[in-house]
Amino acid sequence: MIVVTIIVFLLILGLLIFVHELGHYATARFFGVKVEEFGIGYPPRIYARKRGETEYSLNWIPLGGFCKLLGEEDPSSPRSLASKKPLVRLVVLGAGSFMNAVLPIILLTIAFMVPRQVNVEDILIEGIAPDSPAMEAGIEPRDTILSMNGNAVENRGDVFYYTHLSFGEETTLELLKPDGTIETVTLIPRWDPPEGEGAMGINLYPEPVNLRTISESDPFWEAVPKSATTLWQTFELIRNEVKSWFVQKEAPEVGGPVAIFQLTGEANEAGPSYLLQFAAFLSLNLAIINLFPLPALDGGRIVFVLIEIVRRGKRVSPRTEAMVHLVGFMMLMGLIVVITYYDILRAIRGESLVP
Repeated sequence: MIVVTIIVFLLILGLLIFVHELGHYATARFFGVKVEEFGIGYPPRIYARKRGETEYSLNWIPLGGFCKLLGEEDPSSPRSLASKKPLVRLVVLGAGSFMNAVLPIILLTIAFMVPRQVNVEDILIEGIAPDSPAMEAGIEPRDTILSMNGNAVENRGDVFYYTHLSFGEETTLELLKPDGTIETVTLIPRWDPPEGEGAMGINLYPEPVNLRTISESDPFWEAVPKSATTLWQTFELIRNEVKSWFVQKEAPEVGGPVAIFQLTGEANEAGPSYLLQFAAFLSLNLAIINLFPLPALDGGRIVFVLIEIVRRGKRVSPRTEAMVHLVGFMMLMGLIVVITYYDILRAIRGESLVP
């Protein structure tokens, strides 16, 4: 299984990196910027071949990739990136993240069309916390949750998903009462609930009730809009997760290459559909992270272009910008090493980043 996971991990990572760098490559070529090298992985090299003016390389360290453009900070050459107008540079620098944001639509569409096994259970409520949103809404023990905001709830994973999607917002629950009647209630899941209560203040039965497994798949005309909706909801989940770090005053739980490898194995065991959904989630995260305004990332380079625009064409010196990105890259590599250390400890303990 480890060998299979390694192969799957490298294929997914390679796809996401290739698509990202392809965005930079295609827009650079379109605007007449010389592409010196298009590389997958980081050196030392495994293989390299030059076609036209661009060298294409495959490298040994599979944790990244690059599209080396002429003069990324130096505008002295007319075909350098730095010589182009600010808008052109913004398009080229942002194209990688744009491609990583579009790729999930394709991956999710395929994932939803592929038959998948889904665990379905009755979401039976065991208890209600005092003075919680659930109690104020009139929810009672032995009620069964049928849907949340019009979305069918098939298992407790759906409850977790739709609750985190609705922090601080009015949420509609459709309930099946013990006497067989159906009731609709509204409540607002809390950002920072008392320990052990949860956002809504409900406790489900510890063991699944009426657990069964069904096979699901969606036709193409349903899978496409469903993938777009899921992508937007994922943006909202990420936004809510970041906001919760500040509201709950808790440090974020992050993962590096080892954690991604571990999660890849878990997704692969769940089946092709879930593996594709995981790859889509990774691609979206890569798109967002690369736009962070940090040196060495695309977002950091975009910041320098924006500074130039604000200063009405006055650039930061190429030497200063190059030094900032070099120091930023070294710090980023150091951070990855630290995160990897804690990932290894987590893996040794048999823990997962998935709640």
